[in-house]
Amino acid sequence: MNIGVLKENPQREGRVAITPANTRALVLRNHKVFVQSGAGEISRFYDEDYLKEGATIVYNDDEIYGRSDLVVKIAPPTAEEYNRMLPNQIFMAAFHLAIARKEWVQTLLKKKVTAIGYEVIEEDDGSLPIVMPMSEIAGQICIQVACQYLQSDYGGRGILLGGIAGVPPANVVILGGGRAGTSAARAAIGLGAQVIVIDHNLKKLQRINELFNKRVITTISNRYNIEKAVKFADVLIGAVLVHGQRTPILVTREMVRSMRPNSLIIDLSIDQGGCIETSRPTTISHPTYVEDNVTHYCVPNMPTKVARTATYAFSNASLPFIQEIADFGIVEALRRNRALARGVYTFNGVCTNPNITEGFGLEYKPLASLLGNQNP
Repeated sequence: MNIGVLKENPQREGRVAITPANTRALVLRNHKVFVQSGAGEISRFYDEDYLKEGATIVYNDDEIYGRSDLVVKIAPPTAEEYNRMLPNQIFMAAFHLAIARKEWVQTLLKKKVTAIGYEVIEEDDGSLPIVMPMSEIAGQICIQVACQYLQSDYGGRGILLGGIAGVPPANVVILGGGRAGTSAARAAIGLGAQVIVIDHNLKKLQRINELFNKRVITTISNRYNIEKAVKFADVLIGAVLVHGQRTPILVTREMVRSMRPNSLIIDLSIDQGGCIETSRPTTISHPTYVEDNVTHYCVPNMPTKVARTATYAFSNASLPFIQEIADFGIVEALRRNRALARGVYTFNGVCTNPNITEGFGLEYKPLASLLGNQNP
């Protein structure tokens, strides 16, 4: 199979979908890998590295689209990229269609693109194999960001996250006890912060209690507890994930107004709409804004701040799915791999994700019913 690796917009995304080492793994299986020149530069993977591993370097995205059966990228496609997709092409990206425009979904359907969203690839046990490492990185790095934006010279409260003898540490409130929230809690505790984790799932809170030997305060998610916690937060982290759906608003504007002046909000849920009413997407180049006297940091793709580490983690997690598609073809791969099949948004002109069909008023058909009529 011919596989194309698109170059991302460097102002918004520094990761690349496939590393040189994993390029070699695909080439050794007799697949062709086309890499757009400069695709890996921010991750410190250069064209020569890909050439050494058997890739073909191409110099514009027209060649990627024109020569590839399967196109891979990381960031959600832009309007232009939707228009450039070819009929019956396979396209893998973090589509996040729950917050996309309806006309983009209609473009996928019209062109009969097989659209596979990394964020909805789901194993039988409910785990998200590609989201998990990215969430872990985002949770860890958001605490580094918090340390920076609490500083006086960044307009923060002028406090040290971990405090010092005789001076209390910062209060870090984390909404969500999943992979990102747990990673953030681990990093914050390591620096000495006081940490509160809020989640509606008691089992997750019990796991966090055991994991951190009760060094984290845990509380059930409800309006009363959230209102109470945010008033005392120096850092409020939104780490809520509702699989394949828009994130619900848990923190209202009124709650934000009750926060301490110059405190910080980091909304890791912003790639699915955000869980804080005052959140709106920002970029790595312009990451913050101030609203209601609170600094908001709402970058959807925080792992790109450590692009090389994140690229390794991402490529290692996604490679088995790419290999299966390339080895067996899309139809047989979807028949063989239930996790991959759950990641399909559109197939052969039909929407196969019930959350998207409900949100946009489109016709839904189960993927299994479509695969039964296809030849491998």
